[in-house]
Amino acid sequence: MLTEEEKNAGLVGRIIPINIEEQMKTAYIDYSMSVIVSRALPDVRDGLKPVHRRILYDMSAELNLYSDRPTRKSARIVGDVLGKFHPHGDVSVYDAMVRLAQDWSMRYPLVDGQGNFGSMDGDSPAAMRYTEARMKKITDEVMADIDKETVDWTLNFDDTIPEPTVLPTKIPLLLVNGASGIAVGMATNMAPHNLGEVVDACCAYVDNPDIECEELLKYVKAPDFPTGGIIYGYEGVREALLTGRGRVVMRARTEIEHTASGRECIVITEIPYMVNKAEMIKKIADMINEKKIEGISYINDESDRNGLRIIVILKHDAVASVVLNTLYKNTPLQTVFPVNNIALVNGRPQLLNLRDLVKHFVNHRHDVVVRRTRFELRKAEERLHIVLGLLIAQDNIDEIVHIIRSSQTPDAAKQTMIQRFGLSDIQASAIIEMRLRALTGLEHGKLVAERDELEKQIAHLKEVLANVGMQLEIVKQELLEVKEKYGDERRTEIVYASEEFNPEDFYADDDMVITISHMGYIKRTPLAEYRTQNRGGVGAKGSATRDEDFIEHIYTATMHNTMLFFTEKGRCYWLKVYEIPEGTRSSKGRAIQNVIQIEPDDKVRAYIHVKRLDDADYVNSHYIVMCTKEGVIKKTLLEAYSRPRQNGVNAIVIREGDQLLEAKLTSGSAEIMIAARGGKAIRFNETTVRPIGRVGAGVRGISLEEGDKVVGMICIEPDSKQDVLVLSENGYGKRTDLEEYRITNRGGKGVKTINITEKTGDLISIQAVTDDNDLMIINRSGLTIRTAVSQIRMAGRATQGVRIINLREGDAIASVMAVPHADEEETSAATDETAGQTAVEAPDAENGAQDATTETTETTPEK
Repeated sequence: MLTEEEKNAGLVGRIIPINIEEQMKTAYIDYSMSVIVSRALPDVRDGLKPVHRRILYDMSAELNLYSDRPTRKSARIVGDVLGKFHPHGDVSVYDAMVRLAQDWSMRYPLVDGQGNFGSMDGDSPAAMRYTEARMKKITDEVMADIDKETVDWTLNFDDTIPEPTVLPTKIPLLLVNGASGIAVGMATNMAPHNLGEVVDACCAYVDNPDIECEELLKYVKAPDFPTGGIIYGYEGVREALLTGRGRVVMRARTEIEHTASGRECIVITEIPYMVNKAEMIKKIADMINEKKIEGISYINDESDRNGLRIIVILKHDAVASVVLNTLYKNTPLQTVFPVNNIALVNGRPQLLNLRDLVKHFVNHRHDVVVRRTRFELRKAEERLHIVLGLLIAQDNIDEIVHIIRSSQTPDAAKQTMIQRFGLSDIQASAIIEMRLRALTGLEHGKLVAERDELEKQIAHLKEVLANVGMQLEIVKQELLEVKEKYGDERRTEIVYASEEFNPEDFYADDDMVITISHMGYIKRTPLAEYRTQNRGGVGAKGSATRDEDFIEHIYTATMHNTMLFFTEKGRCYWLKVYEIPEGTRSSKGRAIQNVIQIEPDDKVRAYIHVKRLDDADYVNSHYIVMCTKEGVIKKTLLEAYSRPRQNGVNAIVIREGDQLLEAKLTSGSAEIMIAARGGKAIRFNETTVRPIGRVGAGVRGISLEEGDKVVGMICIEPDSKQDVLVLSENGYGKRTDLEEYRITNRGGKGVKTINITEKTGDLISIQAVTDDNDLMIINRSGLTIRTAVSQIRMAGRATQGVRIINLREGDAIASVMAVPHADEEETSAATDETAGQTAVEAPDAENGAQDATTETTETTPEK
């Protein structure tokens, strides 16, 4: 309400109360629409934002800077655009013009720049007073027919000069050059494409306006970036073209070469679109210095005027493919182009797929052709009208001359001719202005020929205007002419592969030792770190554990193997070897609860590794045989475990007081042996165990005496020629021929496998071995020893064996594993120096942990 003083002051009617919330809402909407329509988003018809459209129009119509004219200072162009059309700051105009001239930013540059217009390294262009510019030849096609009333016009910001609202481009600029911009509440990011492919798609749409977007993908296969590179994976591309939104994965183009010294190097010749080369190299160098990327010696930029070339020199022991995939994952050598096709359609922003973009451009060109035809028809009719008047004058030239000579003024002469010959005012004016040379016979012939030509042209133009099919055919033919003139080969290669990384690509398939401690610590260590010693050695420090902890399981595998973990509660979990934390031979490892999601009171008891779980034939022809401490055995098809789950699955139902002890991969016809702590073992054929489903408890494998427990199970495949090796907890062991164990029925008590005495201690392990194996032994204190199985003599089934490892007082063996045997020479050298190292090829996944081939490499002795 107004106070009395305000009323008295005469303010009534001059103050309008306004709700500030409504005012802010209205003002912000006006601002946002101004940004969307007049600044940030391109028009779907010509693919240009207002600043680009004004630059090109000013260069053509105002400054006459066509491709065949001399260049002019950029400052002159920017000043003209600022003063006439775009009052938004000289930097915005100059930057926009510079980008139109950069061949690494635009697939088809529209401005021909002379001078320093920046670089792929992110260098700024020279100041506008130093550079010059003009239009490119292709830009002539963008501006063609603009003077033929083909587009709508509006007045500039101060209503003094008309400017076009859209350009009559013959080039589908929005598709071939793309666009990017951030408006208010929305943004656009459109990828460039190949001109030839886009023209083919437009022609296909002209031929069949009902064509589906899916069919247009036959023509426009994928974006085509000016910097080349590789599009990795097609699903994101397909989604972007079909919906208007998608993720296009871009990779640098690389080759593996060798230097003069023979070292491998990665040569980068093309990088992803919009990636700053200098920043990319700096990031790679920083990651090398910070040890985040291994295997690279140094990186060097050898780019010159002939093209881009970046050299990445590798270390001698580096695997090029592994380093390259690591670079793809961690550096801009692989980036994602997020497609978001938003453009202005009739002044409103819309999300557009490939078909929408093609349709709107073809419709625009159709409209341009129709308007141009109308303009040309009108001009032809106007000219024909004058030519007919001139022919009348020539036919009656004497009378015309008499009328002109006898008239006091030109207007009087015009009126007399109009009355005498029925001419129009325009015709009469043309006759008055006719030169004397038009009276010659040659000029008369030219007028007759021009009349005939104009009549034919008018008839044709009228036919075009009456026939939509002819109009569209003109659109098509002009597009094909553009393709013929400016079309080029695709620069960006399409690799039809998954966009997702395959983690295996980042790890060489090296041999590893997997160790799991009694308290549940796990790690992977290169197998070559473990030394070989003679039988009876004391052993080397193998793992740092707590006083109350000790190593309980040790296995060999390769980095790309899939591992199945079976816990004592009967659950199964999956891991790739490279997902296990790496540690040195003496490190403790990482708590397995932090690697796989097992219960706090559960422990991993068995491990199986296979190369692939997606091979249907393989998983349906192999089995997993499990054994518990109470002598229960279960056989299940591997296929039941071929679908990994993060939280694991139940593998066997464990009865109260029991726990899972062992799990083996078999072919279905193996000989199974189960050994008990008291020194007895049972042998039976796997075929006597009926396979059951994953959810089940199993059947009796061995009958145990009171207080006895199962210590291990082995599965020996037919023709494997493996012996049975048993080891007691005090370090005594032996090898025995499998045939010394008679085949009995499943569920029996078994026969003696080692003579248990106070000196030997209880049975601790049973292994299936050959002379091609070494024995890896880890005791409770963490000491390890590796000895050749061939040094352990064959002995009878009921003997106590020989001493395999010397144990310190109070120590005992914790875990035993058969691993491939090292080469004799190397083993001998390692023994002499007490420190040789061997790299051993991991067992073949299909044959379990028993079968393996050996490969040795020479290494320096450990100190």
